[in-house]
Amino acid sequence: MPRAEPIRLRIPSLGIDTALLPLGLGPDGALQPPPLGQGGTAGWYAAGTSPGEKGTAIVTGHVDTPDGPAVFYPLSQLTPGATVTVERADHTTATFTVDRVTNYPKTNVPDEVYAPATRPELRLITCGGAFDRTRGGYQDNTVAYAHLTR
Repeated sequence: MPRAEPIRLRIPSLGIDTALLPLGLGPDGALQPPPLGQGGTAGWYAAGTSPGEKGTAIVTGHVDTPDGPAVFYPLSQLTPGATVTVERADHTTATFTVDRVTNYPKTNVPDEVYAPATRPELRLITCGGAFDRTRGGYQDNTVAYAHLTR
């Protein structure tokens, strides 16, 4: 598929239906999550691959906020074979099939999460694992890997 801005992401098996905000990198070079005040909305790395385009597209969202569960709260329950759809601004829909869901320590996220792919792939990323009040947050990232199927 040619490049097109993604506007909406749906994961029917989890009841997720969200608009997508364009996101960038922060001063530290890390991908910035959506604003905490928009916990019900996911975002995509706009300077990278768009979902459906050849390569690795990145979508991220909060698992929770101080107000409660957020858009990707159920992401850890996603299973291989599940469908993820992304509506795009060019009026096409990219349909992905989930390959696997994995937790990584935030201090040791492997390069494969962000590495370029030879086919259209999607990564869905949120916080995961245990919440550590002493350290001020979740210590892991939950990453869902998916590939374009139509």
